[in-house]
Amino acid sequence: MVYLNRKIDSFLDKWKEEKDRKPLIVKGPRQVGKTASVRRFAEKRYASVVEINFVEEPKYKMITADGYNTDDIIKNISLLDPSKRFMEGRTLIFFDELQEFPEISTALKFFKQDGRFDVICSGSMLGVNYRRIESNSVGYKTDYEMTSLDFEEFLWAKGYGETFIGDMLEHMRKLRPLSEPLQSVCQELFLDYCILGGMPAVVREYVEKGTFEGSLSVQRQLIADYREDIRKYAEGLDQARILHVFDHIPVQLAKDNKKFQISKVASGARFKDYRGCIEWLEDSGIVNLCYCLQFPELPLKGNYDSSKYKLYFADSGLLVALLDEEAQEDLRRNKNLGVYKGALYENIVGEALVKSGYRLYYYRRENSTLEEDFFVRTASELVPLEVKAVNGKSKSLRTLIESDRYPDICWGIKLTGGNIGYSGRIVTFPYYCAFLLKRWLSNVPGGIDNRLQDVPNCSF
Repeated sequence: MVYLNRKIDSFLDKWKEEKDRKPLIVKGPRQVGKTASVRRFAEKRYASVVEINFVEEPKYKMITADGYNTDDIIKNISLLDPSKRFMEGRTLIFFDELQEFPEISTALKFFKQDGRFDVICSGSMLGVNYRRIESNSVGYKTDYEMTSLDFEEFLWAKGYGETFIGDMLEHMRKLRPLSEPLQSVCQELFLDYCILGGMPAVVREYVEKGTFEGSLSVQRQLIADYREDIRKYAEGLDQARILHVFDHIPVQLAKDNKKFQISKVASGARFKDYRGCIEWLEDSGIVNLCYCLQFPELPLKGNYDSSKYKLYFADSGLLVALLDEEAQEDLRRNKNLGVYKGALYENIVGEALVKSGYRLYYYRRENSTLEEDFFVRTASELVPLEVKAVNGKSKSLRTLIESDRYPDICWGIKLTGGNIGYSGRIVTFPYYCAFLLKRWLSNVPGGIDNRLQDVPNCSF
């Protein structure tokens, strides 16, 4: 099976080189590649790998019967399987599917203090159980949040390396339009990524076959697995409510007003009854929440209304897999996004921002048409970000930039299907540049005016 290079690979290598490394917990939604990445790293870097999967081998839940001391756990593992080798300084113990046995996290303190063996834990749905895990291991672990492939990792999977990506970033830094061949290649790759999403099983199928053949069935199986997780891990009546919310995300994203409305989910549905369901989906890594700012100003933390939000899928492939049959056919055969174009582009930009480390915020002014899709920031500036499904005027973006009411905003970014450019304090990038925005924003301190000093013929 083809291994897809991931950003966690370099993180794991750096973790291994740390002299005082702590046990590592790799968090993330199901089937984003956690186990495959840890296994590949372990095979390269350790003489012995002791892998324990608490779903496939529930008998190992007995290993803490005598307590959480390292010697007791090693003894009990060896009793259950004498073939497992524990070589001091050369062994990785890999506890997989941690969500099935969060109690093992209590042992991380003892493994760290003992120091003879490296430990990595991994699991899906960890967010749902994480308060319990955190309280048992605080101060004695390192966390890593893993997601499905971002567009950069997708490019790696297609054979495009750092030179290609560096060229894109250099064009952004100089605000120089991409050449026609480069733009054509990027647009084609990005549209494929929009349709497929970043789940490794889906991307691997596409890379190996070179077509979309089989990708929809893999996506739909993933949807079925997510539904099964909801039934397995959610409690009581919340199962039905969570599934209702899950099913309504594509419907509500396709509307002009993409604010998620609980009242549309079920007759008589109220926010207070569904709030826990929204949080459950976010904790499980299935969705990204985008909160409505109370006012577009810094700081962002705490400056939002928790009862007003948009819901996006954490992987756009899940959104695509939930579309109707006719849309699927048109999408894969003709690459026509149809009425879902705005929803999909907005979802995928939100996904790119989250995978870059941003939290999501939007703004909609009461009793007004003023609405902005997302916001990012520099050290001193708030930067509105607009996603345009079709090229056209950016009335809200210009209002935020030009009005004296918003002193923290002096310029903005627009993502479109066009090329790189700038005009009237608006910088324009193609959609596929979203994964590079954080790197671009951090490149030159002092704001956009300083950034543009070296751009030829700039009338910004």
